[in-house]
Order: sequence, then structure tokens, then C-alpha cells
Amino acid sequence: MHWPKHAILRPVSALRDRLADSLRAFRAVFTNPNLRRVQLAWVGSETGKWLYLIALAVYAYEAGGAAGVGLVALIRTIPTAIAAPFAALLGDRYRRERVMLAATLVRLVTITTAAAAVAVDAPALVVYGLAAFVTLVSTAFRPAQAALLPSLARTPEELTAANVASSTVASVASFIGPAVGGVLLAATSTEIVFLATGGTFLWTAVMVAGIKPGETRRQDSTAEPSGIVGEALAGFRTILVDKDLRLFVGLYGAQAFVGGTLSVLIVVSALELLDLGESGVGFLNSAFGIGGVLGTVVALALVARQKLASDFIFGILLWGVPLALMGLWPNPFVAVVLLGLIGVGETIVEVAGPTLLQRSVPDDVLARVFGALESLLVTTIGLGGMVAPVLIAVFGIRGALGVSGAILPLLALVFWRRLVAIDAAAPAVERQLALLRGAPMFAPLPPATLEQLAGSVALVHVQSGEEIFRQGDPGERFYLIDRGEVEVAVDGRPTRTLGPGDFFGEIALLREVPRTATVTAREVARLYALERDEFIAAVTGHAPSMEAADGVISARLGAFRSALAPE
Repeated sequence: MHWPKHAILRPVSALRDRLADSLRAFRAVFTNPNLRRVQLAWVGSETGKWLYLIALAVYAYEAGGAAGVGLVALIRTIPTAIAAPFAALLGDRYRRERVMLAATLVRLVTITTAAAAVAVDAPALVVYGLAAFVTLVSTAFRPAQAALLPSLARTPEELTAANVASSTVASVASFIGPAVGGVLLAATSTEIVFLATGGTFLWTAVMVAGIKPGETRRQDSTAEPSGIVGEALAGFRTILVDKDLRLFVGLYGAQAFVGGTLSVLIVVSALELLDLGESGVGFLNSAFGIGGVLGTVVALALVARQKLASDFIFGILLWGVPLALMGLWPNPFVAVVLLGLIGVGETIVEVAGPTLLQRSVPDDVLARVFGALESLLVTTIGLGGMVAPVLIAVFGIRGALGVSGAILPLLALVFWRRLVAIDAAAPAVERQLALLRGAPMFAPLPPATLEQLAGSVALVHVQSGEEIFRQGDPGERFYLIDRGEVEVAVDGRPTRTLGPGDFFGEIALLREVPRTATVTAREVARLYALERDEFIAAVTGHAPSMEAADGVISARLGAFRSALAPE
């Protein structure tokens, strides 16, 4: 059978164009000074994390054996799960780059103190406590960083590419950090590795200090009436009231649960199923890490598609299916390949998941949603680690691999239609986005905020001669004109005509006064309306937008006065 040449070349050309768009977005991340500094800061943060975790594990083993290692894991995970929502609150109450800087400086001081404690032979519990505090403070850094990215990205593609870069950094750090930590430990001592960790945190602080995002929104350092607990739990409430967010976060938690089982299954597989010995544990973990780096190429190819929900479920499948196949086909070479595929899936999930949250969650609660997610992930990873030995006892190692691997494909099968439907609905907001970008007060807003507004506008049809609102009415909505024309009249005298791409209704909303004019449709018109609270939150929460809105209002009021002036 011969395929027409154009039938072959068209998909190839489309793929080439998509990759070109993705590469442009990826390069833009590093030509954007603020995004570049965020990524370089993340390099220091992630590398430092792995350095001190390796040193701490060895120190705990030497001080207390396996029980010491278990104790360290306990005091690192449980407080983190509890504290994450409260630490993330800082990223919604204060400037996020400042939260990142403060968290980094505290980590720097604490890990340096831990190095001194080891050097003077302080009690092991003191060292454990200091190291646990470093982890605790880190829970403020990551949510603030994730919530800051949308305000720094210039396009939706650039935001996705920024998450690709962050995921790549995390993957590279996951196998380079332990390797460097191991070499340093062999050549020096625990306190030297802790000091080296301090050096990476110092690098992070320097990078964060150079981030200059401008005044992106008002920051309120006073507690809301609900109190500190109510504020901290706002991230959970935001997730619970939105069915799509519940689905994403639930699947994210399921993936983390399977990840927790994998941390145990990979050890047992290396020692018992594949007979690779102790070195095989590190070998298999490295395969997972390398797969994560290779996943960057796949994730980058998906950037231009902007089908994030479909990409997310694809990553979920890549987590589950290879794990199940490891139980069916226990072979060292096959295991390395399959773990590499799981690493690819991990990168895709870690790109699509955060980007979905950044593009759908309101900015004023975004850090807390990431804090709630972090708390959930830490908890489910721990649960997975606890359940894995039970699965092995009941089903054997091969059966445990099969059962764990089947969880995510089954969930993907159940929820595939819902996720695809979310992607299918996305193109419907393109016209709304174009209208919003054409309004001076919305043009400076970050892409993620614009997308959220575009999804919030309501379609309004008006007939010829129909009044949209009357002078003196209370202001409830802001309007964008998609089709048709409207006439603006003050004191019964027409002052101007507005058409497609124009907007009206902002004066009453921003100045908190009754409507200053009557607006009537001159012909059948199609409008998009934005409710008062959403309009005010978007415009007043972003200094350049407020400045632009003030300019528009001044110009309009001046035009009204000119039109009404006696001749």
C-alpha cells in the first residue's frame, strides 16, 4: 500500500513545528532573567537537599543503626505533612520571592549549626532535630516557588516550559546529589557534607535575592477572620469544592502512593527477585533517575500541545504499566528499561500536574494549594511504604509489583473521559482571551491569571434597543464586546459608540459609584461579562493593571465632560 507523500509529510511537519515552538518556549525560560534565577535557585535547593539527606542517613545509621535511620525518616515526614499547609500560607500572605529567600537563609543557618553539632559530638537527637527543621522550613520554599512562576512567565507555553526545567533539575539532582554526597562522605565527614549543603543554600539565596518580579499583587500580612488554621486549610477547601481539582489531586495522591510502594519494592526486587545484591538497589534507582531526565525530552515535545490533562493521565499510565510488567517479566535488563519508563512518567506528571494547578487555581490561594498537595503527597508516599510489605507478604514480590502497578492504569481507565473533556473545553476560551488581552487593564496580567478570567466570563446576548444597564444603577459587571455595537449615553445624550473589541462598565466597579452612563445595544450584540468580585480582584491585585485602569477611567471621564460641554 502506498501512502500519498503529503499524508506522510504533513504529520512530520506538524511535529517539527510543535517541537520548534516547545524549544522556543524552553529557551525563553532562560532568557527571562527572573525565571532563569528561579531555576538556578532550584538547582541549589534540590542539590542541597540530597546532600544532607545522604549525610544524615549515614550519620543516623552510625549513631543508631537501622532504628536511627527509621527515626530520622519519621521525624522528617510526619512534621512535614502537618506543617506544609501552614508554611505554604506564607507564600500567599507575603511576597513569594521574599518567602523563598527567608526560608533559604533559615536553612543555611540551621544546617551550619547541624555541622557544628556533629563536629562537637552533640547528642544525635540534636542533629536529627536540626536536620528535621531544615526539611520543615523547606516546605515554605517549594509552594512559594511554584506559586511565583505564573507571575514570571510571559506566555502559557513559557510557564509549562518553566515546569519542564524545574522537573529536569529535580531529576538530575536526584542522582547527582546522592553521588556527590557519597563521594564527599567517603573523602571527608558528615559535618563537611553539611557545610557543603550550606554552600548550596547560599547559592540559592544569592539567586533568589536577584529575582525582581515587581508588585504583582497586594500582600496582606494580617490574618483573615477565620484565623490561622482556617487560612492554612484554605488550600484544602479550594481543592475540595472544585471537582476537577479533586480529580487531579486525587490522581496525584494515587501516583504518590504507588511511588511509596516502589521505594520498598525496588529494594526487595534488587535483592530477592533479580538477585542484583546491594549495589543493585542503587543501580535500579539510577535507572529511574535517568528516565526522569530523558522524560524532559518527551515533556518538552508536549509543551506546545497544551493538552495538560491528557499528558497528566499519560504520565500516570507510564507510572503503572511498567511496574506491573516488572512482576510479569523479572529480568535485570528489562527492569532497568521499565524503571526508566517510570522515570519518564514521573517527569510528565511533575510537569503537567503543577502547570494544571498554576493555570486553574486563583493566585491568592495558589501557594496554599501547593502546600496542601505537598502534605497529601508526603502522607500518601508514607502510606505506600507501609502497605508495600503487606502486599509482599500476601502476594509475593511479583504479585506486589503487579497489584501496585495495576492501581494507576485502572484509575486512568475510569477517569480518562473526564480528563480528555477538560482538554477539549480549553480551546473555547481563545476568543475570551483575545478580548481580555485587548483591554489595557488586563494586558499586563500573567498568562495564568488571564486564562482563569477567560474561563470565568459569562456569555450575554442582547437584542437591538435593549438596555444593558442604566445610569445610576449599581455596578455589578464588566463587559467585553465580541459582536455588535452599543451606544453610551450620559444624562440622555449619546457620547460614543463602542464595537467589537471594546469594553465598558469599569468605572462603577473600580470607583465604587453608581453607573455613570446608560449603555444600550444599537443592534443584536454578543458580550462577555465578568462579575464584580473577579474583576476587582484581578485589576486591583496587579499594580500595572490598576495603573492602566486608572488611565482608562480618566480618559473616559474626560471624554464624557467634553461631549457634554455646551457648544
